[in-house]
Amino acid sequence: MTAYKPSAHLQDILDNLPTRPGVYRMIDPNGAIIYVGKAKNLRSRVRSYFQPGNSDPKVLNIRHDTADIQFLLTGDELKALITEAELIRVHKPRYNILLKDDKRYPYIRIRTGDPFPTVEMTRRLNRKDGHRYFGPFTSAGGVRETLDVLRRAFPYLTCDREITGQDQRACLYYDIKLCGGPCIGAQTQEEYMDSIKGLMRVLSGHAESVLHDLRAQMEAASEALDFERAATLRDRLRVVEQISTRQRLVSDVNAEQDVIAFAQEGSDACVQMFLIRNGRLVGSEYFVLEGAEDENAEDIVRTFLTQFYQEATDIPREVILPYDVEEARIIEQWLRDQRGGRKVKLTVPKRGNKRELISLAAATAGEKLGILRAQWATDTVKQETAMREIQEALKLPQPPNRIECYDISTTQGTAIVASRVVFLQGVPRKSEYRHFNIQTVLHAGSDDYQSMREALTRRFQRYVDTVENLNPPPPGKQDREETWRLLPDLLIVDGGKGQLGVAVEVLEGFDLLGRVPVCGLAKQFEEVFLPGRAESIMLPRRSEGLYLLQRVRDEAHRFAITSHRARRRKSGLASQLEQVPGIGPTRRKALLKAFGKDIEAIRAASLDELAAVPGITPDIAENIKAVLGAL
Repeated sequence: MTAYKPSAHLQDILDNLPTRPGVYRMIDPNGAIIYVGKAKNLRSRVRSYFQPGNSDPKVLNIRHDTADIQFLLTGDELKALITEAELIRVHKPRYNILLKDDKRYPYIRIRTGDPFPTVEMTRRLNRKDGHRYFGPFTSAGGVRETLDVLRRAFPYLTCDREITGQDQRACLYYDIKLCGGPCIGAQTQEEYMDSIKGLMRVLSGHAESVLHDLRAQMEAASEALDFERAATLRDRLRVVEQISTRQRLVSDVNAEQDVIAFAQEGSDACVQMFLIRNGRLVGSEYFVLEGAEDENAEDIVRTFLTQFYQEATDIPREVILPYDVEEARIIEQWLRDQRGGRKVKLTVPKRGNKRELISLAAATAGEKLGILRAQWATDTVKQETAMREIQEALKLPQPPNRIECYDISTTQGTAIVASRVVFLQGVPRKSEYRHFNIQTVLHAGSDDYQSMREALTRRFQRYVDTVENLNPPPPGKQDREETWRLLPDLLIVDGGKGQLGVAVEVLEGFDLLGRVPVCGLAKQFEEVFLPGRAESIMLPRRSEGLYLLQRVRDEAHRFAITSHRARRRKSGLASQLEQVPGIGPTRRKALLKAFGKDIEAIRAASLDELAAVPGITPDIAENIKAVLGAL
């Protein structure tokens, strides 16, 4: 393979980069920013992308698409961190890890700058407006539910009328006890502010102290024979107790922590956060990142920290992380500034309660990611969009409603397995998955081309045999025949031009090349190769069409590996039995049937148990014990 060499324009930039801290931007031939990064030493960091020996998949993709490089000097690492986060937020470069949703996350805003603060949900954050914000949250529905519960304990205003206390009538909310009625003078400004402060204390995780105050006020009202107020306080107390029960104690009483962990699968990552205030779990939020494929854990954690806390309003004293972050000192300094000069500590626990919280958050993230991926897989709008994009990009005669993809798995040319997966309407059709134990490549080492040729030949021979078979299949076999009789709207082979060439030859041999569209999908740059076309096709990195092609290819790869491992286990067991004198195919089959294909069960069996198997004599049983015991 020819070593990579930058263009003359890029080489000139690389030769003249400064050695100072700053932010760099990779630009594609169309002028779009495809990646933003920061560096303590711009020259060293940027040049590392273009070293011939750098084989990192993400780096290879970035430099493949880069036509120009721009940089900004920032003076120090902290300013570089801030500038990088802002540029990523504004430009959303396709090779950066990004919070998946384009929408702004919801916050609870309490307009504390007003004489009678209103409480509302907002998606716009402005730290300079003098109001108090809580969040962000992932679900607007969750915010509304929280506010509905809190309003029963701490009635608040939602209207925009000027509060003078002189209005003739209050609104409906006063009648149903969701507003104290300051507009008609039923509640003083001081009483209203006490209610708002209680609401904010609960949102801040101080529900226990609020309960203590409410109990004291209720008892005082009872002693003063003000039973109406005591009843009102009793109702508030019950609501706050309900909230306090949700906020279970999970850490030290004075702990103020955010716990962050994540799960990753393919290009998606789900970050789970536990928000702990005064030792109580007051919130549990998840956030989805995209573009996390081929990223290491440290980069995923660092990227989330800078993107999330760039807009977060409530930053705790401690952030608990699953992995060390290289720029921990700089991030701590940045978070301290975000927190108004108060210290923030990044912690990576190795044991104890904090480590258990990380494990629980990671497990929760994994469960959530699995649910989300299942939801995405059944999102018909995205599937239709993806198939339309693929049809347009590959110039297909119709949307690829039926896709078949083939992959090869082998270990040094042994136990070679080819897989076929089928996607219908963008959804895996697992009942039609098949694998082929490759038979024509046995001892000549690994030959992926020949293995692919055999798999595709056997597949389309089954098509010919099924179509030409005039006798209908017997009951129960019809469904199995159907999977071979249907031709795909798109045939994908995992690989580049070489694998595609093999597929074309097989289709030509069956006179199907014009009827079955075929392409090769090469993983390194996610290039799509088509027959008779010298240049590859690159679908937009964040397009639904590319996501679907990747899912199909990754599923074929997963299924191939699974089948390959199963075959290796089976062949390994059989090869051990073949070393026993007197054991041929018939006796080996009898042993495997008797002991459930478990070599350890055969090894542990007594002589009498072995001799009880049909065809196994006492002498052969002794041979089995001797040979397997020595292996």
